[in-house]
Amino acid sequence: MNIRLLAALMAALFLSACDATQSGTAKAASEAEAKSASDAPAEGPHGGRLLEDGDFALEITIFEDNVPPEFRVYAYHDGEAVNLESVDLDIELERLDGRVDAFNFKPKNDYLLGDGVVTEPHSFEVMIAAEYAGKAYRWQYSSYEGRVSIGAEAAQTAGIATALAGPGTIRETVTLYGNIVPDPRRVRHIAGRFPGVVVAVDKNVGDTVAKGERLASIEANDSLRRYAVTSPIAGVVTERMVEPGEMASNEPLLTVADYDEVWAELQVFPGHAQRVQVGQPVVVGTNGDPQAKTTVSYRAPGATGEGQSTVARAVLGNAQGNWTPGHFVQATVETARRQVPIVVERRALQTFRDWDVVFIQVGEAYQVRPLELGAGDGEYVEVVSGLKPGVRYVVDNSYLIKADIEKSGAVHGH
Repeated sequence: MNIRLLAALMAALFLSACDATQSGTAKAASEAEAKSASDAPAEGPHGGRLLEDGDFALEITIFEDNVPPEFRVYAYHDGEAVNLESVDLDIELERLDGRVDAFNFKPKNDYLLGDGVVTEPHSFEVMIAAEYAGKAYRWQYSSYEGRVSIGAEAAQTAGIATALAGPGTIRETVTLYGNIVPDPRRVRHIAGRFPGVVVAVDKNVGDTVAKGERLASIEANDSLRRYAVTSPIAGVVTERMVEPGEMASNEPLLTVADYDEVWAELQVFPGHAQRVQVGQPVVVGTNGDPQAKTTVSYRAPGATGEGQSTVARAVLGNAQGNWTPGHFVQATVETARRQVPIVVERRALQTFRDWDVVFIQVGEAYQVRPLELGAGDGEYVEVVSGLKPGVRYVVDNSYLIKADIEKSGAVHGH
């Protein structure tokens, strides 16, 4: 074999292998590109697909300039336009999920007009039945848009996961902001029992103490006897206001706080005041900190401050020390729930052309499906139209399907 030819073949194989490695979906091939250029359909005078059988021909177009997409079909005999009243035409479109859209036709101007909207995507098996001059004609062809095929093994390798569309719950929420504060019932400002001289202070700010543990020693003025100042609770020393040699009177010497439970104190502005109520579920979080699920435990009855906001409170368990008093927090309060007939997971949504879409799966075929969306929350979105319950759709890594469709060129066209 010629050395140059051998080198060229090896380079081509190497580039092909690299391209296959880089594609997370094992180079899913577009069904729209399955036909070679030599199999491209014939085109009629109006830019539509030309179907011919002997001397009779139909030109199939989907017209959508300033109108919803509609079939406009032109009929010819021996290359000349025919009397449209003499043509009987029906078209059926079978979509990937098995739905069949049927169209009847009536003459209008110089074409036969279909009696319905050709809904997006324009991706279907087309079946045409026509009668003209006492003879029946039948055609069938595939017209795909926004569809690719991906083998099961390649889909699994790419991490493509699916779910079934169906009924679900949409949570109505409001977002509140606030700070972590200590529970005042878990804070103790500790003073001596009798006035005297502070002999020793055993704990510093930040030290952990047990209930009953000694914090300081004082020599009483009256008896000149020493006594211990102990902590009435377990917690952390947050303040130290005295040093050895100073006089102790009725003022606090140290402050101990128990942070095993803290409060998220949240500002509720007037627009949300009537929606936020005690007992509602709330998720509290900060950047970098874990989220905590709890409930609204208190809401102030009246407005406070210049902004006329009220205060809501949520109790947070803090045994792991995740919540530090003073830190800013964001809380999502669930104010209502409602059941809807069909939802999809928010993470499944992609934008395709000017649509909000998911990608449905039937076998190894994946098809774009435009949706009309309703209300949603952080997890789910209501589907108003475009999807039926029980349809399988891509949840994880749906962007890979979109990328393969765009790469393959399976885009809008008729």
